[in-house]
Amino acid sequence: MTDTIRERRNGIPILDDHVQHQFIQDDDQTLHANPLRRGLADQRTPQPCIMVIFGVTGDLTARKLMPAIYDIHALQPLPEGFAIIGVSHRDWSDQTLRDEMRKAVEQNARQPVSNEAWEAFAGSLFYVKADFKAQADFVGLRDRMEELDRERRTGGNRLFYLSTPPSYYGPIIANLGAVGAATRQDIYSTDQTGWQRIVVEKPFGRDVQSARALNAEIATVFSERQIYRIDHYLGKETVQNMLAFRFANILFEPVWNRHYVDHVQITVAESLGVEGRGGYYEESGALRDMVQSHILQLVCVCAMEPPAHFDGNSLRDEKVKVLRSVVPPVAVKEIAERTVRGQYTAGYEAGQLVPGYREEKNVNPGSRTETYAALKLEIENWRWAGVPFYLRTGKRMARRVTEIAIEFKRVPYLLFKEHGASDLTPNVLTIRIQPDEGITLRFAAKVPGSANHLRAVRMDFQYGTAFGQAGPDAYERLLFDAMIGDPALFARRDEVEVAWSIVQPMLDAWAYDSSDPAAYDAGTWGPYEAEMLLAKDGRTWRRP
Repeated sequence: MTDTIRERRNGIPILDDHVQHQFIQDDDQTLHANPLRRGLADQRTPQPCIMVIFGVTGDLTARKLMPAIYDIHALQPLPEGFAIIGVSHRDWSDQTLRDEMRKAVEQNARQPVSNEAWEAFAGSLFYVKADFKAQADFVGLRDRMEELDRERRTGGNRLFYLSTPPSYYGPIIANLGAVGAATRQDIYSTDQTGWQRIVVEKPFGRDVQSARALNAEIATVFSERQIYRIDHYLGKETVQNMLAFRFANILFEPVWNRHYVDHVQITVAESLGVEGRGGYYEESGALRDMVQSHILQLVCVCAMEPPAHFDGNSLRDEKVKVLRSVVPPVAVKEIAERTVRGQYTAGYEAGQLVPGYREEKNVNPGSRTETYAALKLEIENWRWAGVPFYLRTGKRMARRVTEIAIEFKRVPYLLFKEHGASDLTPNVLTIRIQPDEGITLRFAAKVPGSANHLRAVRMDFQYGTAFGQAGPDAYERLLFDAMIGDPALFARRDEVEVAWSIVQPMLDAWAYDSSDPAAYDAGTWGPYEAEMLLAKDGRTWRRP
């Protein structure tokens, strides 16, 4: 095992990702004081590399990427020689980039920014001006990377991050390959000049056809093992902890199936509207923006079987099995019965009157784009047959909350039915992903006193209370994993394509539906039609 680990650290690819994970577990006995730091610090040290951010002047870099990289550096200093090259079309210099990124880090990073800490970090920031469609500009980028390779001894290790609109993905990838800045590396590669990886932001396509085309386009320059399709929901601490909750505790996994679970509800609600992104949202809508990516990922983590190993391929194999078992509504009538699309109208948010979606900037006054989507999915496999999964997401809802609620079946005989048991709600296990990350179990207990009266009570676990602080931001974890080459929390090619195939029939049906989406007032939990979606099955939506 020691030789295998040493080879991996020297950059030679190996197949058994679980070997390094086992090495981490066996080698690290020193970080128990703060378990939340283990995710970024348990002997997983990235090699020196150059990270190239395309679209460095954009909002994502300022809000998420650069603050996350700074936080990683502050908690566990990145290797000597680590460098970031920002690429954009603006007339910036190295110093301009450093000045702008300091503002972004001071506003959005978790760790404090002192002059000394910033100077230590800012020395690794560089800027290259480039037109993403101009091959000649990529020659200059390649030369700058090679110069930094020599100066900072990064060994040719490069992490490319596409923080641009999807329309630029193709030209950037093609130009990287054309000028030799990136080369295809598969498991049989013998090239010892360093590794190259590429991180691709969502949306990964806008339908099945475009997702397949994009996969094929990227594959002309990068092999699958080099491609990291990012979904920041998988980087959230609570989502990762669900795997530990299920597979490290014998109490819950035996009842995590159709024999005990009545149904599952997954809610991803946002209190904000489109926030000036009306043009983007008109092209996207809730089904593309949230269901195809984030919510189906939550379904996978909730419904998957135990993986053989805790490594990238084993985890993603089980997620793909779940997606392939999903039975989406296909016929137009079935889609109408099992899905709801809604759109918010004017209403009140935190006591303030807010406009409806059609009054938002850059939105068509007659728009039929959905800002709310609810659907009922069924998973046809041995574990979940007959257990409906109800999914919903929306803008301008009553509050911001993301949760997975597993509602269990009622007990077969109400022993205490004369003492209030008939009015009790079933046991519910709720995994809160944001905000107030934690897990709650609702169960029945006897009210103190001589009478046998029962009442529902809660057993509550909160991350902040249990560990004393919040976990790392999702982008911290995912960027760190990309640096060390751990693909476990990134989507694989087949995973993305199967997810699109699930929502494609709904996208097609809604595109040809000339009726308006169901209306709901801003600041509420969605349209009446969504309530009826569950009422037909004798169930109701939770109020988180």
